[in-house]
Amino acid sequence: MTDFPLTALLDWFEKNKRTMPWRQTSDPYKIWISEIMLQQTQVSTVIPYYERFLKKFPTVDILAGAPQQTVLKIWEGLGYYSRARNMHQAAKDVVSGYSSEFPDSYSELLNLKGIGPYTAAAISSIAFNRQQAVVDGNVIRVFSRYFGIKDDVRKSGVKSDIQEIADSLIPEDSPGDFNQAVMELGATVCTPKNPECESCPLSIDCLAYKTAETDVIPYKSPRKKVPHHHIGVGLIKNDYGRLLIALRPDDAMLGGLWEFPGGKKEKGESIERTVERELHEELGVTVDVGDKFMDLKHAYSHFKITLHAYWCTIKSGTPKPKSSTDLKWVTLDEIDEYPFPKANKVLINKLLTLNNKDNNGLI
Repeated sequence: MTDFPLTALLDWFEKNKRTMPWRQTSDPYKIWISEIMLQQTQVSTVIPYYERFLKKFPTVDILAGAPQQTVLKIWEGLGYYSRARNMHQAAKDVVSGYSSEFPDSYSELLNLKGIGPYTAAAISSIAFNRQQAVVDGNVIRVFSRYFGIKDDVRKSGVKSDIQEIADSLIPEDSPGDFNQAVMELGATVCTPKNPECESCPLSIDCLAYKTAETDVIPYKSPRKKVPHHHIGVGLIKNDYGRLLIALRPDDAMLGGLWEFPGGKKEKGESIERTVERELHEELGVTVDVGDKFMDLKHAYSHFKITLHAYWCTIKSGTPKPKSSTDLKWVTLDEIDEYPFPKANKVLINKLLTLNNKDNNGLI
């Protein structure tokens, strides 16, 4: 490891690093936002969200003082909404516990909600020049290839070994550049498929390159089969042309977002029966399930869904938030004020399109 070509890596990064808005600042608040947004999300997707977010919440104090619904609305479409809720809470903690100044130590950053070892290392090294190595998928791929690590990188012990390697290599004088250089190399050169080894500053001593094993290193054991669920939801319209929406609890998946009420199909029941049952369980009403509005498919990180939406009419009962935090009757003109999950946004966009088409007054 003493022969690791550190200078070549840092020189390569200086010449080849991509221009990104968060690389133009040393402000820990802005670096923190970028690191949270970049979790499991591509750079090209993050940039417009990052810029809109900072325009709306330019300081940690403004973010901390904002309503959660406003934060979630700005985040809408970026996914993994617990990141936004945790970030909002962490902002409040920075304001109240650290006088609006981000803590500059790795250990104190870990105390903030939503910040784990990777994010704490990224912030502390990039914003505060602390000698903390980051390990993400890109880093794992670069070092497993360079050192010829053939073990299953899904195993926690292997990741710990690579963390030790990164810790031993990170320089004291430029830890932020080192971390970014390894991640940049993995993202742009040492890619999962067809790596550009001839352009890599590490290839001269890379064991996977020398043995022509870049196609099998890193080794990942097969993922478990992704489950698929059918979800039935009801579009309930009242006599005043308003639609009923429900607010998901903060501690639930997609917490703090609004949705059309409904739920998962149970074994042996029709999807129409699912809608009928779910609306009774969630709202305390009985409904007539009418025409199907649309079906759509959507993939989450660990499962997939087919969402089936039906027009419904209440036969008896008054809707109450039995499994949600709140209910609202909204017009289509108002609905864009509320943050929704992506699948529900597809429904809303079709509703808006049909409502505007030929001015037919759907809602």
